Amino acid sequence: MGDDVSSHDIAVADAVGVVRRTPTGWRVGNGHELPDLVSAMVLADLLTEEEGGERPRSQAPGRAPEGATEVERLRHTIAQLEHALHSRVVVEQAIGVLAERHTMPTREAFERLRSSARSRGRKVADLARDVVESSTSPLTVLPDELSVSPGANSN
Repeated sequence: MGDDVSSHDIAVADAVGVVRRTPTGWRVGNGHELPDLVSAMVLADLLTEEEGGERPRSQAPGRAPEGATEVERLRHTIAQLEHALHSRVVVEQAIGVLAERHTMPTREAFERLRSSARSRGRKVADLARDVVESSTSPLTVLPDELSVSPGANSN
């Protein structure tokens, strides 16, 4: 590692530079300091995506096992937070897809996504994955209220 890189820094890639842990967040390269957990997880997701890795659909981690040590409970909590953050990112992406596809405000896109999930007994995050997938795969079938613009005639 270089002279200005400490053992607490993470060398990511030449294009990104060094990711440095600060007392209040993270600093990527020479950029501004970023909020702690969210930024670190988004960075990890972006690096995974850049490497060509795809995150499989995963089930949310349940509760920590009885009698787990503090370290095991903390690791379990981290897994829960990672899952929640990833689900949130996918929902936000789906809202963007729907808002662009149907030229509607993001709030309306979220309400439509949530309503469709509820009416089918599905989790919003699961339906959101389908919406995001539909933006690159024409074979992904979506419920009519998500695939057809309101007021569009099906004559």
